[in-house]
Amino acid sequence: MKPISKLLPVLKSKIFLSFISVSALIIITYLIVLELTKAEIEFTHNDTTETVITREETVGAFLAELGIEVSSYDKLSHELDDDLETGMKVSYKEAKPVTLKIDEVEKTYYTTEDTVAAFFDELDLAIGEFDDLNVELGTKIEDGLSIVLDQAVEITLRDATEKEKIWTTEKTVGDLLKAESIELDELDRIEPDMDQKLEEEMTVSITRVEEVTDVVEEKVEFSTVRRNDPSLKKGKEQVVSSGSDGLVEKKYLVTIENGEEVSRELVSEEVKKESEQRVVAVGTKEIKQLVSRSASPTTTQKTSSQSSSEPKPTSDSKTLTMDATAYNWNCGSCDGRGLTSTGYDLKANPEGVIAVDPSVIPLGTKVYIEGYGYAVARDTGGAVKGNKIDLHMPTLEKAKQFGRKTVKVKIIN
Repeated sequence: MKPISKLLPVLKSKIFLSFISVSALIIITYLIVLELTKAEIEFTHNDTTETVITREETVGAFLAELGIEVSSYDKLSHELDDDLETGMKVSYKEAKPVTLKIDEVEKTYYTTEDTVAAFFDELDLAIGEFDDLNVELGTKIEDGLSIVLDQAVEITLRDATEKEKIWTTEKTVGDLLKAESIELDELDRIEPDMDQKLEEEMTVSITRVEEVTDVVEEKVEFSTVRRNDPSLKKGKEQVVSSGSDGLVEKKYLVTIENGEEVSRELVSEEVKKESEQRVVAVGTKEIKQLVSRSASPTTTQKTSSQSSSEPKPTSDSKTLTMDATAYNWNCGSCDGRGLTSTGYDLKANPEGVIAVDPSVIPLGTKVYIEGYGYAVARDTGGAVKGNKIDLHMPTLEKAKQFGRKTVKVKIIN
């Protein structure tokens, strides 16, 4: 038994050494496998770059190993299922939330851009010259950055007679007036209303309104009264009272818009001076003709017949050769009332009236004019001086047709 008992320790020692050898071989093999399966990656996370050793096989598994969950807004250099290889450069940039408010409309975006300018380029959003932005374009994008953009619109502003184009970021008509330091008076009008929202190419019109009192003194022309006078020879007229114009003060409320009068309302009227009538005496005295005793019945009858018609010029009647023109009461330089200087109504009696120089032919004189007929000197005129007469015609057209002529004028009485 002794030889066996001596052999057992030796056998146990050999078995133990074999176990240790096998274990060491397994460990060395495992370490070799690990060394062969690891990958060295250059990983950039946001703006930080480092070298990372991983034994993951894909980009997605590698990021998961780092505890990174990729969203659809993030920026990744590779696909998640791409295989990892030693020396690979993997970059990952996490998107940051940005709030953008444009003209009262607010929206949240996620971006991986570094600056506001790059973010706007990403959105294809242009900034106009007159737009109002609350941050600089070079501002760095940070989590929760709030950007406010007020886009300007071009409107036309009409203030009374002045007109100008204005770029503005104001929201309403009232805001625009306040920003431009434009004040409205009580009577002024504006279109559209103050609370109207401003839109591109809109026209804002201001009507400047004022009311003033205009005091006007108006002449009240005197009237002419014709009275029969039996002491004057029939056909003769004499001015008894020349008359005078009256004066009335009128007050008007005048409305003016943009410098032009648009309405006038009479508010009061006061007589400052009463007019005085012009009185003209008209002769009614009949002059009877004496019949010669030697006159025959036939001659007497002819004389009686003549007394009931126009007087006839006789051979001893005074005859004047005069320069004649014609006029009508409705001419451009006439006063439009149709009254002669002696108060004779030409509208009612348009024929048989002439204007004369009273120093040549006294007013009231009856005459006979060749080519015109019988007439009475009842009017005067500024241009009728000396050896001139002006024949009144029933119409303006006939006056024009007459022109200027040399005529013979026979004085009847």
